[in-house]
Amino acid sequence: MRDYKHEMEKRVGFIHKQLEESGAGGIVFGNSGGKDSVLVGILCKLACDNTVGVIMPCSSEINYGADMDDAILVSEMYKIEKRQVDLTKTAEAIKNALSEVTKLTTAAEINIAPRLRMTALYAIAASENRLVAGTGNRSERYMGYFTKWGDGAFDFNPIADLTATETLEFLQHLNAPKQIIQKAPSAGLYKGQTDEGDMGVTYRAIDEYLKTGTANPKDAEIITRYHKTSEHKRNPPMVYKDK
Repeated sequence: MRDYKHEMEKRVGFIHKQLEESGAGGIVFGNSGGKDSVLVGILCKLACDNTVGVIMPCSSEINYGADMDDAILVSEMYKIEKRQVDLTKTAEAIKNALSEVTKLTTAAEINIAPRLRMTALYAIAASENRLVAGTGNRSERYMGYFTKWGDGAFDFNPIADLTATETLEFLQHLNAPKQIIQKAPSAGLYKGQTDEGDMGVTYRAIDEYLKTGTANPKDAEIITRYHKTSEHKRNPPMVYKDK
């Protein structure tokens, strides 16, 4: 197991450096009430008192229930400034406008919310000289379980090298609320949605594969397929180069 006291010190130092080099005066992040978001919020607050967590419900019922309750709990417990931006009407307006020119697929529609949330975060950051903190972990990135130009966008990410298991261990080290630690990982995109349910494989299996390269045949097939098909998400955009 990692030495999380040392990890905390290193990551707080990393955040300090990003602020110093950029000349930014604060940090903003999406406060979803999920494990990754909570850990990033704690680390950012330790590094910079001027940290704001933005709660951004968008259509999904759970956004207005457990997610919001947990996000508020986190902000109060760790004294992180909270703001709320309801993006539901904005999402509906975009869907209605697009319906006039195309038939949206389910995947395209689901990805609207994460992209709107990142739009909101960058608007706040640009208006207040802040950096946008990313909240994705290593396991999600390897699987491509994030939205391109949505939650996959950020100025810096202090937990990108941590697996989902290590994020959980880190939160336990920090004595995070049990309801946060015990909740099923979910992007909160729709009622009943969970990461593991979507992918068909557990984070435990993904993390074991990342650490040892081993998994049962079914899990290995899923992990390999997800990683391969999501490669474009981890690569920079293609640009023309004159040879």
